[in-house]
Amino acid sequence: MKPTVAPFPAARLRRTRQSPAIRGLVRQNALTVEDLIWPVFVRAGEGIEEPVPSMPGVVRRSVDKVVEAAREAADLGIPAICIFPYTGMEERTEDCAGAWDPENHANRAIRAIKAAVPGIAVMTDVALDTYNINGHDGLVVDGEIVNDATVEALVRMTLAQAEAGADIIGPSDMMDGRIGAMRAALETAGHRNVMILSYAAKYASAFYGPFRDAVGASAALSGDKKTYQMDPANSDEALRLIERDLNEGADMVMVKPGLPYLDICRRVKDTFGAPTFAYQVSGEYAMIQAAAQNGWIDGERVVLESLIAFKRAGCDGILTYFAPQVARLLAR
Repeated sequence: MKPTVAPFPAARLRRTRQSPAIRGLVRQNALTVEDLIWPVFVRAGEGIEEPVPSMPGVVRRSVDKVVEAAREAADLGIPAICIFPYTGMEERTEDCAGAWDPENHANRAIRAIKAAVPGIAVMTDVALDTYNINGHDGLVVDGEIVNDATVEALVRMTLAQAEAGADIIGPSDMMDGRIGAMRAALETAGHRNVMILSYAAKYASAFYGPFRDAVGASAALSGDKKTYQMDPANSDEALRLIERDLNEGADMVMVKPGLPYLDICRRVKDTFGAPTFAYQVSGEYAMIQAAAQNGWIDGERVVLESLIAFKRAGCDGILTYFAPQVARLLAR
């Protein structure tokens, strides 16, 4: 039904904007700390916090420092932390076997967090790019990123993470059929309560550059990811992917990147009503930080404005590198 508005002066729409108290009463969306998932990067070593140059304020942490970050998150009320491993070229192979090694950086971090901060939810990333000598999310055979063999590898990676104690599996690979295979494997192995937050609509975006620096994939990547990540021009395709992943057993779905794809978030939420998340990716983060550090924008206000946009578009939560900063801002 189309809303109607009385003619002026019976309707003075500024009446409901006249004071903070009134604006608060009629506000349609709210951002809370419970909406946040904090992505963190883990690397080898001990006592290390190594800055990521293209992401001001973000560091790669050794496992002990990741545990400290998890404690910080819990103290701030952030409900979940997402683990991404940094691997050097010497740790990467063609078969990506490090991805399901129980002693890789990510799995050690999961166990350490669950031991030290059991109340926080731990999310993981499932894709082969951080273990692949080619930098791709899937196995490469004769120049082709092969689907079915990659799914088998991703299932092994999923089970290793579940065994380590992960609460939420985050498949970001965009291979066909991987959600169904992961869900079946988790059920068979007894991990019935492990959730899947599928990167169901992940676009082949230019906004991922700083992230690839952070995980060591920039130097490794040969070619591009356009044969498996989505064409930025497509919208209807995203709904097909979301529907498929929900039917295969995903508990929650994600749109990635974030702000450039708010229309997709809205369509997904309106169509399916499923828990819908978005990732405010590294390029989005870096642009805001760069502009703020140059004094071109009010960084705190822009961060909060960018995140409320996700809620307005229908998202239930957001992965953002700003999570600790935002938690402190909201606590004021």
